[in-house]
Amino acid sequence: MNNTIVWVVVALLAIGGLWWLATSGSGGTPVQTEGPFKIGVIAPLTGDGAIYGEPMRNVLVIAAEELNAMDAATTDDIELVIEDGKCDGTGGASAAQKLVNVDKVQAILGGFCSGETIPSVPIAAAGKVVLFSPSASSPALTGISPYFFRNYPSDSKQGEVLADVANKKGYKTIAFLTEQTDYATGLYNSFKTSFEALGGTVTNEEFPTANTDFRSTITKVKAAAPDAVFISTQTPQAAERILKQMSELGYKPQLFVSDVTMGEPELLMKNKALLEGAIGAEFVPDTANAKLSALMAKYKAKYGKDMPYIGYMSTTYDAAYAIVDGIKAVGYSGEALAAWSRTIANWEGASGATTIGANGDRVSGHKAEIVKDGKATLLTL
Repeated sequence: MNNTIVWVVVALLAIGGLWWLATSGSGGTPVQTEGPFKIGVIAPLTGDGAIYGEPMRNVLVIAAEELNAMDAATTDDIELVIEDGKCDGTGGASAAQKLVNVDKVQAILGGFCSGETIPSVPIAAAGKVVLFSPSASSPALTGISPYFFRNYPSDSKQGEVLADVANKKGYKTIAFLTEQTDYATGLYNSFKTSFEALGGTVTNEEFPTANTDFRSTITKVKAAAPDAVFISTQTPQAAERILKQMSELGYKPQLFVSDVTMGEPELLMKNKALLEGAIGAEFVPDTANAKLSALMAKYKAKYGKDMPYIGYMSTTYDAAYAIVDGIKAVGYSGEALAAWSRTIANWEGASGATTIGANGDRVSGHKAEIVKDGKATLLTL
């Protein structure tokens, strides 16, 4: 073999090696190294869940505009591909199928609701697409897949915190009114496990999302005379329907509520008489955080109203920034981003410092709150 042939072979091998480095390890699929990068989004844009989906979309638009302005001199813009997950399993699965198989995204932010997220996980995993939720909190998602992670804490923490509060207040019996969704049921199960371990007793009245008449259920619970009633719903609208009928029936028990109710200022103020003294637990970021205060100001300036659900929206904003950091670190590859997600430690964002555990969960929890004069304030025991 002469020298010319040798150098041709070497050149070909080098080119082949560079091509291999730019492909995913398993299937040899080329990895995109220049933008724009498509980022899928699954959010509830219709139905009762739209109360979350609209601000989620708004926050992601703000984040995308900021990120793209930062990279104005490059071709590394991000493009949001937003699908309606409808806050349920059918909508979530349909949205995930489109994003993975039609849009060919490598990363999805969402879903927002646990119900639209859980069925999306196997679809994303089958396509080797990373699924990063800023809000789905069902304990069923803990460790569900190496392709899933979240920067909002699991409701196992919310349930534990509230069970501890109930025990310290001396309550022995808690009656749940639980909407039949993954989120609401997950919170019930978490509370029940913790409270029963502390010697308490829990009863449960389940209801479908479509239910609008709770009078017979409320009457049954009132007759049982529990120490407290826990309203566990997917949305604040469902909780408000229950509260309205409790008020009409003249029933004012000690209440516990989920974070979706505690995090809705208008609902708290509108029902402040009935909710006075109600207890809940939220993931509460520090509003003095400069990134969070800047986001809140920008949201109000852009959309003409205060940013709702500060806990959820701060993690949504962080999710956009974090996934871009991941792309910069390991490339636009779902497989590489999934592995990268487990290396996130003390990542500073609007929601504070984020660390992701080996099970894909954020390593942090909820804080107990109490309603006073229509406002949620931290609870001290």
